[in-house]
Order: sequence, then structure tokens, then C-alpha cells
Amino acid sequence: MQKLLSVAQMRAADEYTINTLGVPSKELMQRAGQAIAEEVAKVASGGDVLVVCGAGNNGGDGYVCAQQLLRRGFRVKVYPVGGRPSEECEREKFKYTGKYAQTIAGDVIVDCIFGTGLSREVSGEYAEVIRAINNSGAYVVSADIPSGMSGDSGMPLGVAVRADRTVTLGELKLGFALSQGFELCGAVVKRDIGITLPQDNYACIYGDEDIRSFFPKRARNSHKGTFGTATLISGSAQYIGSAVLAVSAALKSGCGYVKAVCPDEVKAAIAPNYPQTVFSAECDLNSSAIAVGMGCGATQSLYDGICWLLRDYAGTLIIDADGLNALAQFGAGVLKDKKCNVIITPHAKEFARLTGKDVAEILAAPVSCAQRFAGEYGVMVALKGAGTVITDGGRTAINVRGCSALAKAGSGDMLSGFMCGSIARGLAPFEGAVCASYILGAASELSAGRLTEYCVTSADILSDIPAAIKNILA
Repeated sequence: MQKLLSVAQMRAADEYTINTLGVPSKELMQRAGQAIAEEVAKVASGGDVLVVCGAGNNGGDGYVCAQQLLRRGFRVKVYPVGGRPSEECEREKFKYTGKYAQTIAGDVIVDCIFGTGLSREVSGEYAEVIRAINNSGAYVVSADIPSGMSGDSGMPLGVAVRADRTVTLGELKLGFALSQGFELCGAVVKRDIGITLPQDNYACIYGDEDIRSFFPKRARNSHKGTFGTATLISGSAQYIGSAVLAVSAALKSGCGYVKAVCPDEVKAAIAPNYPQTVFSAECDLNSSAIAVGMGCGATQSLYDGICWLLRDYAGTLIIDADGLNALAQFGAGVLKDKKCNVIITPHAKEFARLTGKDVAEILAAPVSCAQRFAGEYGVMVALKGAGTVITDGGRTAINVRGCSALAKAGSGDMLSGFMCGSIARGLAPFEGAVCASYILGAASELSAGRLTEYCVTSADILSDIPAAIKNILA
């Protein structure tokens, strides 16, 4: 697992390293500049290097980097931007012995304008310089974070540098795994400069080696009861496919039974293709895990059924799609009084309805919004997006597997089905949510590799789930 730090956590780590451990800030700046210079040297190939330095500590890192590159024999110029430099930036600027540039041009441009602390919209001279960098055609290396990108959301604050490579100093930032962070950062290189983290609950990214532990060796003498029962309450005359996709994904999760509670017309669509599905007119409260809401319609009767499950069911309940819309319409307060573990799986618009916030507000701070809701309501949130945020209010994971092939109707139904089956077969709720998001993402990448992201269907992703799991277990 790799840690992901919020802007506040990164600031706290800096302060802890400097004030508690006694590492001088000027020493950290030297290490940062040296690390950036070493990474720039790997891609500069003897060309012209332009280091664009802001007026703060990120600019100070840039002056150190420029001086280091001069010593290595590179052709380097600095383009300063902003007002009066900070004291530490001024000190490193004074040490710089190279030339200054009047225009934004070079074979390699090193972006040292803003660090992680930026919280305002970029405007004026800064915005003009960032646009010039993006339009330069140069290979762009950003120091710590692309200037103009929010470290907490991955969204541009007005305008942001589009880097080919980002040299992050210390740990990865939340924004790297969210929204536009993937595209803005380019390839990310992590460099340790001696920043020590105080104790805190840090978000993390799971990798193949972590997910592998979610698929333990199955005993030869296992039986279907060993791996639990996943019950899916899904589908309606209008959304028959939602139930079909949820059931088909659950069947690939490894659970022992998949039960479907659905209308007759939905049953007629599932049974011929998935005859192993068990159909029931009523929900079995002995189920290991239950998922509800996929394609059901946000009706009063659905809401009443969710209230009954919250009151009487003792397992793990996953609420998705119309289940969330029903809660938003008739009252989400019922989530606070429950017997079961609850996972909600909204996308940003569904979460906006549920919380009463604007979509823009959620996208600007997806992790903290999800954490606050999870803490207030005592539920787990899997906030779906380019980086899916999974949190119980304490632990937080962000899934970075997947691609735009998932940006199609039906992906959420598959996620809920696979998540329900994963928890039914024995995974804890948090691990089950992480596993489902990761596997669906990995499968979508395989599908896109064969078919392009344009042409992938839900059926393609379902067919690639076994290969995705096999690759992880290899």
C-alpha cells in the first residue's frame, strides 16, 4: 500500500519534521532541489532546461535545482514569476549563478511555481505563465505537484500545469489519485527527502500484492455453504439489465450462493443465462450480504424495505442507485439507527442528493466529504469516480485501477454485485469494497486493451474479471 496525504497532513508532516525532529527547513529545500535535479537530468538529454520559479518555497526548490543542473553541465535558465520571494526562496535565488530567461521556452521546463499549499484560483501573471508552459511543447517536470492543481481533489484551481512527470517529495498527495490528477501529474516519481510522518489516519492506494491477500487459498473440502450467500434486491420492468449485471458479477466473486429478489420479468431475463441463480419472493435475513437498489426505482416501498433491513438485518447491507435516491427523497436519517453494517455506493450526483451539497462542492473535496458522512452516519462510503474513495470515517482507500470504459451505464450494478459476493464469501466490508472496486477496474483495463475504451461493454468487463483475478494471483 502507498500512503496518500491531504494538504493539511503534508503541512503537518513538514512541521513535525522541522519543529519536532529538528531538521532545518533549508536542509529540506536542499534535498528537494537535489532530488528534482536528479530526475530532470534523466530526461533532459543535454537540451535546454528552463526552471520556472515562484516566489515561495517551491520556487526555492527550483533555484536549488537550477544550480545543481548548472554544476552538472546542463544549459539552464531560470524564469522567475510572482512578487517578492520568501526569505528562503530569496536565499537560494542569491546562490544561483546562472542566466535568467525572458520567455517560456526550453526542451525541458521544470515547474516550481506553486506547492501543495495553493488554495486560491490561479489568475493574472501566474495563469499566463502556466498556459505558456502548457503551450510550449516542452517536456514538463513538476516539482512536488503540478502548479495550479488542488492537492486534495486533483482538480485545477482555474488553470494547472499539465506535467509529463511529477517528482513528488515525500508521500503521494490525495489529488494524484482523484479527478484530473492522473492526467495533470503524468508519470509520478516519489523521492524521499527525509520528511517524517506523525501518527495519523492516512488514505492509501492498494496494489496487486495487497489485493492478492483477499483471495486466500480455498480448501479442497469446501462446499457452497462455506462461501456464503449474496442476495441482490434489484431490477424492474424498466431496468431489467441492472439486475442481470449485478447477478452476473456476483456469480464471479467466489461466493457460494447468489439469490435474486426481483419481479417476474426480471427473473425471466436472468434464469436462462444464469440458471445457478436462486430466486426468492422475499429477502432472506440469513444472507451473508445483501445489496439493494440497482434498477429498482426510488419508490416508497423500496424505502420501506430498506428501513426494514436496517432494523432487522444483522449482516452487511450495500445500498446503491435507487436505494440511495430513495434515502435522499424520503429521509437518510434512518441510516443512523441500524443493526447491520452499511455500505453506500454513490457517484457524485447521487451523493449530492443524499447530502444536500452541490456536486461541485463534493468534487472539490471528495475524501473529506465522504469521511464526514461516514463518521456522522456510521456507514461506509464508496464514492465512485475516476478515483473511487472508500472510507469508514477512519480508514480510507482510493482505487486508481480502471479507465473510461467504466463510464457507461451498468458499471455500478456490476460493482454492487461483485462487492456483495466478495463480502458474502468472507471479506470484511472495507476489504470487500476495496476488492470489488479494484477488480472491476483491472478488468476494465484488460477489456480496453483488447477493444479500446470506446467499444467496451459491461459484458466485456464481466468476461475479463477472471483474467484480472488470475493476473493478480500470478
